[in-house]
Amino acid sequence: MILASAPFWTLPITALAALTYALPALVPRRLGDLQAKRLLLLAWAFHALSLLLLLMGPVRFGFAPALSVTAWLVVTAYMIETQFFPKLKARWAVGSLGAVTVALAWIFPGTPLTSQASAWLPLHWALGLSAYGMFAAAVVHAWMMTRTEHDIRLAHDGTSGLPLLTLERLTFRFVMAGFVLLTATLAAGTLFGEALYGQTHTPWHWDHKRVFALLSWITFATLLIGRKLWGWRGRRAVRVLYIGAALLLLSYAGSRFVLEVLIGRAG
Repeated sequence: MILASAPFWTLPITALAALTYALPALVPRRLGDLQAKRLLLLAWAFHALSLLLLLMGPVRFGFAPALSVTAWLVVTAYMIETQFFPKLKARWAVGSLGAVTVALAWIFPGTPLTSQASAWLPLHWALGLSAYGMFAAAVVHAWMMTRTEHDIRLAHDGTSGLPLLTLERLTFRFVMAGFVLLTATLAAGTLFGEALYGQTHTPWHWDHKRVFALLSWITFATLLIGRKLWGWRGRRAVRVLYIGAALLLLSYAGSRFVLEVLIGRAG
């Protein structure tokens, strides 16, 4: 079981990022909107710095850094959204997600990367991680959509700050963006896999990561087609989104978690 953490000197930045994420999540009522936004922006900056520190020395990567990058992208999307939708309230969700993942990335920084892969591999990873980020943002919005629908049924004020239809529209925009990025990632891996991963890789190299990624692509394609042709929405759409996101999570982060933590193999 691999428990090697990141260098100890990176702990202060990691702790600052986790703390500034946690404050808006744990004490939302004691902070005004402006204070919460400033703390979230500060946490976002500390988070970015902690990710950059992982690249210093021997470059390492694994399931926890992948989740950390995903969370950073979700926070980025949230901060951009609040410029257009100031009433959007998801500080608890994004703050909790950021605090947990930034701590995980310090505890489990991953395994050292080899120098045999192509220089284009980071671009391929960037596409994949961007897809992770968009689908994670879609999941957060779907969760808010479910809570808002529940509030409406109980005649309570919505906790998300946005109308249900607006949340639904935003959710599917993130799904579409993630689907485009995931399609590009799978296409690049299939067409240029040998150049990206080395001579041992074949265009149709089937492993658990590709199988789960393809299953998630099929699930998201079904969701988008179902919405377009049959008007899928509400609980049905959310369930399909959750299934697709779970499959995508298993495709890289889940498989790397098993290898790095449960099995303890660095490969």
